[in-house]
Amino acid sequence: MTLRYSHNSDRLTWRGEAKTSPIRSRTKKRMELVSSFIRIRPRMADEVILLDFWPSPFGVRARIALREKGVEFEYREENLRDKSPLLLQMNPVHKKIPVLIHNGKPVCESMNVVQYIDEVWSDKKNPLLPSDPYQRAQARFWVDFIDTKVYEPADKIWSTKGEVQEKAKKEYIEALKILESELGNKPYFGGDNFGFIDIAMTGYYMWFEASEKCGNFSIEPECPTLMASAKRCLQRDSVVNSVPDPEKIVEFAFKIRKIYCV
Repeated sequence: MTLRYSHNSDRLTWRGEAKTSPIRSRTKKRMELVSSFIRIRPRMADEVILLDFWPSPFGVRARIALREKGVEFEYREENLRDKSPLLLQMNPVHKKIPVLIHNGKPVCESMNVVQYIDEVWSDKKNPLLPSDPYQRAQARFWVDFIDTKVYEPADKIWSTKGEVQEKAKKEYIEALKILESELGNKPYFGGDNFGFIDIAMTGYYMWFEASEKCGNFSIEPECPTLMASAKRCLQRDSVVNSVPDPEKIVEFAFKIRKIYCV
C-alpha cells in the first residue's frame, strides 16, 4: 500500500481512508477552545448615562430612542443654571444637553445621539433610520427642517407677545402644514414604523398644548392629519415613559414667559 499526500489539502490517504494530519487536528482543537471561551465569556454590560433636562424637547429624543431600543440607562437631571462639572467636561463646546455617555465616551446633539443609538444597538428591535441611503438622507433633511423652521417660531410663541408672537404663530402653522403634506396619509413619517423624523417631532408634540395656551391658538383645526399622528406617537410606551405631564410643561412655559417679562 502507498501513502499519498495531496498538495491541495493537508489530508493523508492510507489504504483509501482519509486521515486528518496532526497539525490540522491541533489547530481545530485550538479553534474549538477559543470558540467555547467566546461563547461562555459574559459580555461586559454597557454603561449608559444620559445628561438631560426634563422639559427639553431635545433631551426627550434621546430618552425615547433608548427606550425604543430597550437600552437600560441612568438618567441624570441637569440644572441648566448651574451646570454640573460632568456636563461641562463631556460637552465642553456647547455645554448643552442632551449628552449620552456610553462607556465613558460622550455623544452630543440630540439627533446625532439618536442616530448613534440606532447604529450601536442595531441588533435590537425597532430600527429608527431607514436602511435605504436615499430615505436616510430624506429623513435627515426633514429633521433639519424641523429644527429650523419649526423650532424658531415655536420658541417665539412662548417667549414673545404682540406682533412678534402673531408672526411666529403664522410661521409655525405654515411649517407644520409643510410637514403634514410630507406625512400624507401615513400613520408615521416612517410609514408604518415610528422612526427618526417622528422622534424629532415628538419633542415638539409634547409642547403643543403649552404653545397653544401661550399663543392663544389651536393647532388641530389647521393640521388635523399631523395632530392625529402626534396623538399616535404620544401613546407609544417609549414616549409615555419619556415625556413629562403636559400640565407641567404648560406651567414651566408660563414661568419662562415671566422670566422673559412677557
